[in-house]
Amino acid sequence: MFDWDDLRYFLALARGGSIGIAAKALGVNQSTVQRRLRALEVALNCSLAERQAGGYRLTVHGQQLLAHAEQVETTIDTLQRQSATLDNRTAGLVKLTSHVTVGQRIMKSGFLDCFHSRHLGITIELIMEQRKLDLSKGEADIAIRGGPLDDDPALVGRKIAEVPWGIYASHSFIDRHGRPATPADIDGFSIVELVDEIEALPAARWMKLHAPAARVAARCSNIPSVHLAIKSGAGIAPLPAVFAAADDALVCVLGPLPELNYPLFLLAHRDLRKVPRVNAVFEFCLSELKSVLMRGEMK
Repeated sequence: MFDWDDLRYFLALARGGSIGIAAKALGVNQSTVQRRLRALEVALNCSLAERQAGGYRLTVHGQQLLAHAEQVETTIDTLQRQSATLDNRTAGLVKLTSHVTVGQRIMKSGFLDCFHSRHLGITIELIMEQRKLDLSKGEADIAIRGGPLDDDPALVGRKIAEVPWGIYASHSFIDRHGRPATPADIDGFSIVELVDEIEALPAARWMKLHAPAARVAARCSNIPSVHLAIKSGAGIAPLPAVFAAADDALVCVLGPLPELNYPLFLLAHRDLRKVPRVNAVFEFCLSELKSVLMRGEMK
């Protein structure tokens, strides 16, 4: 008989295609992934994955077992959520996840301290990641996410803010190169390009549309890096207006522009929405987060 938990390692490898990606997804070291995968193969008496140049590929046995492993995963996730709904305690841990920039504003605002002073038995664990944590798998209980959202019927939530964005440069950059007067002028300046996790943002798409031939001075995959690149004088780029306003070294050269607005939503799995401690955090977020995200301080 095999250890059910070993299926997590098999699934992570199947989805990531490499030991390194699987280890990162699970928060363990690579040797642990290799050891747990080997234990599963020994218990099942078959090879599940084979190493190739650049990663791993599932064997025929691995491909055949993948769908069944996913069914087990779904059943276990459902069992864990249903078990949580039976827990009517008003005390305990609630995991709240957000992108790094949102999480930074939450931490600086006093939001967590204010909540904990009103709900002494509940602890919020703030998880800041660019990756979307899976609420169905229990990676987090509540998520703050930007839109457009995936059409997931398992999630319920509310829009909590519409974040304005503008186009920014540093004072030093403007002193050397001037500033664009219209969106069409951006093509003649050096820019900081938004890539990878943030390339789907409305602001990133807008920049590609209005500055297709601009010289790319830097490429950044998260907002803090974009901020630092602009501040260093590398080029022009979009930023959330509230985030940029806190830095006197930056100048808004265009905007805020309505077409760059980015909606933020508060989400929870419908099975957990009415769990008392999750509900307490959810309702507090609904009443207080807009002030935090738009002005950076508690009411």
